[in-house]
Amino acid sequence: MSTDDARLSFAQALAFVRETGQCAFAAVPVFGEDGESAEGARLFILEHHAGDSPRVRFLAGPFFSAALAADEVFEGEQIPERVRELQFLPSSCREEWFSDPIQELIAKLVRASPASTTQMPDYLGAPARRAAPEVSFPVSQIGRPAARKVDP
Repeated sequence: MSTDDARLSFAQALAFVRETGQCAFAAVPVFGEDGESAEGARLFILEHHAGDSPRVRFLAGPFFSAALAADEVFEGEQIPERVRELQFLPSSCREEWFSDPIQELIAKLVRASPASTTQMPDYLGAPARRAAPEVSFPVSQIGRPAARKVDP
């Protein structure tokens, strides 16, 4: 670990995962066209598994959506060098978390981390925004599929 925070190099993270059976992760924001606001994230989770070679689960997607743009596993030599250059946080994870929106998955990984993560946003504690019950959207705004004619 570095002296100023709890982030681990890839080699340190791999050792942590092998010793504890837990995981380590790195999150990289994906910025929108304006270049100022993050619209999603790339998440790299170094997972514990039975084999000798390291395994990284790569997830990517927009914030506040359960849809993922990527959900892949890289093992051994398949792991890109730029992933090996990232800094990881030690944590623990559960398979069922991978169906959550990416910002919630990151929040759960952060909360499960023994590291001090006071600078991370609290996505799970954020107030939910919903439309009031009386709000309705006109069909012209959301669209409706065209009616199909059935030939007799």
